[in-house]
Amino acid sequence: MERFVTRRQVEFADTDSGGVVHFSRYMVFMETAEHQFLASRGINVDTRIQGKRVSWPRVAASCSYNRPLVFGDQVHIEVKVSRRGKTSMTYAFVLRRGDEEVACGEMTSVCCVIEPDGRFTAIPIPAELSVRLDGGGSES
Repeated sequence: MERFVTRRQVEFADTDSGGVVHFSRYMVFMETAEHQFLASRGINVDTRIQGKRVSWPRVAASCSYNRPLVFGDQVHIEVKVSRRGKTSMTYAFVLRRGDEEVACGEMTSVCCVIEPDGRFTAIPIPAELSVRLDGGGSES
């Protein structure tokens, strides 16, 4: 699957008292890029399919930091589905400032139905979402 690239400017609220992007914000950057990738495929992270509420909770996340980002930096975030299983997807992320790789990470999400009592039940990725993930269809 091809890469999806988005960009974001580092905001003051992203930084710590030292003026550097706080490590936890990289997860927000990656998650936002994931949501934008899914939206580009006509998929909402919290949607209804056949009358059931379907979402993608995280089961794993990691990030390696190579260089600091600071207020005002323009960051390009590459998203790629590195693995797609029956019920889950793992995304690989690369964050760059210009040509410089500042961080990379992974997140794994599981396709789940949210039950009326609030429990999450893993389900196979529905066919209509698989088609969209592969670049077909674009309705949300």
